[in-house]
Amino acid sequence: MEESISGFKHRGSWGDIVEHGERITSALRDAGVDSEAFEEWDEWRPKSHERLSQDVNEKTAEQASVGEGEGEKAGKKPEEDLQSAGRKLSESYEKVEEGDNEGAVERWQDSIDYVKRAADSASRKALRTVENTVYRKVMTQLAPYYFDNELVSANVQRVTRGAGDEVEFVFEVNVNDDDLKEAVSARLTEYEDEVDRWHIDTEKDTTTAEAAEGVEAPRNDPESKSTTN
Repeated sequence: MEESISGFKHRGSWGDIVEHGERITSALRDAGVDSEAFEEWDEWRPKSHERLSQDVNEKTAEQASVGEGEGEKAGKKPEEDLQSAGRKLSESYEKVEEGDNEGAVERWQDSIDYVKRAADSASRKALRTVENTVYRKVMTQLAPYYFDNELVSANVQRVTRGAGDEVEFVFEVNVNDDDLKEAVSARLTEYEDEVDRWHIDTEKDTTTAEAAEGVEAPRNDPESKSTTN
């Protein structure tokens, strides 16, 4: 593993980078990190039974996608918000006829808000469709698979074939908080000194034939593990 200002980098086989991700995850947990951001990272990091161009690709496209707007979070479709906007506009006219100008302005503003929310939901949906297609078909051919939230920034890419035609990858992880990064660094050093062999987590009952391009997935063996060297 190489450590620098930009993060913790490791180059090796698929099993090596899976182990790298597991070590950093364990170090974060040991440092007391327990948050939604941690769960997002733990879900995204490469697993022993996954394939880079399929599983990590899909997870990267999902986390890179435009988030949900207020309307989507409320479970409302654009057409539903437009219907609500129409009702509020009708109520606004009624208030004008009643001489309630303040109530009319309030209903008119509600109508505008619903229109804005409907447009936001529709545009986000359209953007996600375009993003997903572009990212899956284009961006992953030009850039590494990446992850980014307030806790961790990371990227992994297939770089070359090593000796014996073996596939190699580079996995770089940065902990965004400097104090937490120091704690993780110290813990990773302890792992190097204290852990002779690292047991890679494997998914039970997996039927995946390969973990990555040209690399066989570890068998579901409780003794499956990787050296720390």
